[in-house]
Amino acid sequence: MKVGRNFSTVGVVVAGALLGLFALGLSIPVEAQVGESSELLNPNRAGEDELTELPHVDAAKAELILKQRPFASISEMQSAVFPELIPVQQDELYRRLFIPLNLNTASREEILLIPGVGGRMAHEFEEYRPYRALAQFRREIGKYVDDKEVARLAQYVFVPIDLNTASDEAILSIPGVGDRMLHEFKEYRPYKSIEQFRREIGKYVDAKELARLERYVTL
Repeated sequence: MKVGRNFSTVGVVVAGALLGLFALGLSIPVEAQVGESSELLNPNRAGEDELTELPHVDAAKAELILKQRPFASISEMQSAVFPELIPVQQDELYRRLFIPLNLNTASREEILLIPGVGGRMAHEFEEYRPYRALAQFRREIGKYVDDKEVARLAQYVFVPIDLNTASDEAILSIPGVGDRMLHEFKEYRPYKSIEQFRREIGKYVDAKELARLERYVTL
């Protein structure tokens, strides 16, 4: 009976520890690490017809986007294609078109490009770094806004996935990654370095696309 009680106590402690990890978002990711963007287009993936339906995007701008992509960041796209937009125009466009920001490395200036985000909310984004999962972002930012607004904000951000442990779902959440590239990501596990990732995945995509994909991964 004494042994049984000890095992029971250990079980309770272990279960409590696991629940604590889940609460902190430190568990092995079981969900996508890029926010769902059903209403938000990614300029690296959108078609010409989709682009020309957006505010402040005429045929010439759409052609420039298609020619110069993939863009590594929203700042790069803004500088290359939309340097003339004033803040109100940026807000109108970025409610429909955006490149997700890395929650752990995005600058304050980049965070403020998210429509509806001001200095106070930008501070909250930064306050809870480092993020280990989108669930952590949703939980922390959910202290300040309702679920609908959290879901909207999550469209604009991502948490890099671990190359060696990420689930299929998490890998497929990277914009532009399909089943074939999923296979290649997993084919070279375990990765020992980012340089190995560049070397192996660089067999299948050009340097600009490789740099874009690298934004979404970590070791």
